[in-house]
Amino acid sequence: MAITLTYDAAAEMLTGLKTFIDSGTAAVIEIYTAAFGTKLATLTMNATAFGSVSDNNPGAIMTAAAITADSSADDTGTAATFKMKIQAAGTEVLSGSVGTSGADINFNTVAFVAGSTIEISSLTITMPESA
Repeated sequence: MAITLTYDAAAEMLTGLKTFIDSGTAAVIEIYTAAFGTKLATLTMNATAFGSVSDNNPGAIMTAAAITADSSADDTGTAATFKMKIQAAGTEVLSGSVGTSGADINFNTVAFVAGSTIEISSLTITMPESA
């Protein structure tokens, strides 16, 4: 028999993650080329990065508050990965993929140009229920 996760457990896990993300001054999302080679952009989240955890039926979900755009990208390159930290130069919370569809964070284009504005219009994190 497999171990399963209930909604209450999924919600509790996301709530803990939310608390950890908010433990810094303001979480940041750093966008990189493949294998975290070159940092292309840094976007700053609200001091309270995510709203309340809610039922995603099945599972739990939380949606980011407004994310401040990077008004001047650091470098030119193809975005492929990201890191979320509790604050600039802070502890890394999570990392994932960047793409135009099917990635953890999707952009209209992954061809970032130094000096251009980089925006994330929405971001959600889900914890699936497996019960």
